[in-house]
Amino acid sequence: MKQLLIFLVLLLFASTVYAQGHTVSYVINGEEFEGYYISPQTNAPLVLLIHDWDGLTDYEIKRSQMLAEQGYAVFAADMFGKGVRPTDTADKRELTAALYRDRTRMRNLLEGSFAAAKAEGADIENAIAMGYCFGGTVVLEYARSGKDLKGFVTFHGGLTTPEGQDYSQTKGKLLILHGSADTSVTMRDFANLTEELEQSQIAHEMITYSGAPHAFSVFGSDRYRKDADVKSWQRFLGYLEETLQ
Repeated sequence: MKQLLIFLVLLLFASTVYAQGHTVSYVINGEEFEGYYISPQTNAPLVLLIHDWDGLTDYEIKRSQMLAEQGYAVFAADMFGKGVRPTDTADKRELTAALYRDRTRMRNLLEGSFAAAKAEGADIENAIAMGYCFGGTVVLEYARSGKDLKGFVTFHGGLTTPEGQDYSQTKGKLLILHGSADTSVTMRDFANLTEELEQSQIAHEMITYSGAPHAFSVFGSDRYRKDADVKSWQRFLGYLEETLQ
């Protein structure tokens, strides 16, 4: 019995050590970026996580660790560049606007991040992409690009489709988690996306949370709404279990 207990303790310790995440430096077209990778085990299903408009911060790392605890590998991508983590609203707007204007660059950065996840040993054949706010908008861009992932998830992200784009090439099921009190991304935007996805016959699930404003899942902010955060996170975990086998 004593030997069994020692074995179980060592096994738990080994699992804990293995699940420690680390930063990942990678290069896309000569530019250096710094992501974050964590995996609880070999060949764990992959979640490609895209950050909000303040860059890859402790928030995305915390969410990555929460997912790793559930058995998922996570590569948190960097869309701005190594060391670029804006704190001023003007800088955040400038960085995101530059990518909104250059959708080709946005897609290239996503592909480069996905390649970096593969280089870390991630199972890219069993993967979804998800994002928060700006990151959710980016994830829908990836969906429209025709990227062959099992799914795409957005938490309080932008929902408007750029002119000239559609979802005709989208693969995988979409999960849209949205606050009905969001004044930045309105319920009209939500309804328009619903119609687009129906017209393109794209499998999707779209959920709203009453009283939840934009960025309702960001811990510690004045926009945080625990009820919406808990419910959306649980639905996300259920979606992952259904989608990533």
